[in-house]
Amino acid sequence: MKPEVNKRGAMNRVWLVALTSLVALAGCHSFKKENVQPPTPLAKDFKPTTQVTRVWTASIGKGAGDSGVRLRPAFADGVLYAASTDGKLAAFDAASGKTLWEKSSRTQGWFGWGDKKRADALYAGGPGVSGDLVVIGTLDGHIYGVNAKDGSPRWESVVNSEVISAPAIAGNLVVARTQDGRVYGIDSSNGERRWVYDQSTVPLLSLRGNGPLLIANGVVFLGSDAGKLVALRLDNGEKLWEQTLASGEGRTEIDRLSDADGGILLDGSTLYGAAYHGNLAAVDGPSGRPLWSRPFSTFTSIDVTPSALYGVNDESQVWAFDKNGGADMWKNDALKYRWLTGPAVQGDYVVVGDLEGYVHWLQTGDGALAARERLSKKPIRAQPLVVGDTVYVEDVKGRIGAYRLGGH
Repeated sequence: MKPEVNKRGAMNRVWLVALTSLVALAGCHSFKKENVQPPTPLAKDFKPTTQVTRVWTASIGKGAGDSGVRLRPAFADGVLYAASTDGKLAAFDAASGKTLWEKSSRTQGWFGWGDKKRADALYAGGPGVSGDLVVIGTLDGHIYGVNAKDGSPRWESVVNSEVISAPAIAGNLVVARTQDGRVYGIDSSNGERRWVYDQSTVPLLSLRGNGPLLIANGVVFLGSDAGKLVALRLDNGEKLWEQTLASGEGRTEIDRLSDADGGILLDGSTLYGAAYHGNLAAVDGPSGRPLWSRPFSTFTSIDVTPSALYGVNDESQVWAFDKNGGADMWKNDALKYRWLTGPAVQGDYVVVGDLEGYVHWLQTGDGALAARERLSKKPIRAQPLVVGDTVYVEDVKGRIGAYRLGGH
C-alpha cells in the first residue's frame, strides 16, 4: 500500500501511482512491487487481552474499488448509510446489519439514469447525513440529495470536479469540497449553489484524497491541499483565517508535498489538525491563534480523548500525544508499514484497520496491542467509525463489519 498522488495541470490531472520514493501514501497497490519497506509481520503468538465480538457483517456494492478514495459509512438515528463507486447507496439497521433499503444509480428512473457507462454513477464522496437528508458526491462532479427514510431522490447539484470526501450538512446548507480545491455551499432543500470558496493556489502535487469538513459555531474548518488549516464563514464562504500545518519545504517536489488530508478535530474551543510532511498542531478555534505545534507527518485523520491525541504517522506507527502540549506519551511500531487507517477511539482502546483486512485494538494507556480481528483479505483505508459501544469498519470492496468490545 502506497499513497496515491495527484498532479494538477491547467487542463488535466494525472494520477501518479508509481513513485517508488513515496512509501507513505494510502493507495491500493501491492507492497511486493512498489513499497520500499514490506509490512511488519503480525505476531503469530499474539494473545489478546480483551475480547472483541463481531456483531454483524454486510456489503455495499463493490466499495471504493480501485478509485483510491476512503469511503466510510455514516450514522444517524440508529441507521448506518453506505455507498460504493459502482453506484450503490444503502441504509442498514446499525444494530443488526439488516438492509433497510438499497438504491442503484444504474437503474432506469433513478434521477433519469439508465446508461451503465455514465461516470456520474460513481459515488465517491460520502455519504453524509443529517435529519431526513442523505447527501453523496461522485467522481464526475455531482452531488445528490436523497431521502434518508427510503433513498428516494430529492435534488442534484453539479460542481466543477470530483467529490471524494463526505459533504457536511448544517442547517439549510450542504457544504462539499472538490478535488480542485473548491468548497461549495449548497441549499439543502433544492441543491442550488449559494457560494463557492476557491483556493487562490493549489499545489501541483497533492495526495489522493480530501479530509472531511468540520462545521461548528457557524464556521467551516478544513485541511487544505497546501497543508493549511482554513476557517470559512458558513453563511457565505468567506475565509476567516488560516494557519500553516506544513511549510512545503524540501529539495524536490515530493519533499515539498504538504497536504492536510485528514479531518480537523474540535475539542472545546481548540482545533487539532495534522499534515503530511508537516506538524500536529493545536489552534484556538475562534481566533485561529496557534497554541502549540510539533513535527508529525501523517496522511490520515487523528482522534482525541479528554487527555490525549492519537495519530498514525506516515510509516504507520501509532502515536499518543498529550493534548495540552503535544508531548509524546507512547509509540507503537508493531504495525509499521501496514498502512493503517486513521485511529478511532472505542472505550479504552484505539482501533485501526490495515492493508490486509485486519482490525487492531491498542490500549489507550500504553499502546499495547489488545485484540485483533480480520474483516476480510482486502485493504481497509477509511478511519473506523465509533458509535456508542460499537465500531464500524469498511474495506475497499465494500464489506462492512460491526464490532463490540466484550462477549455480547
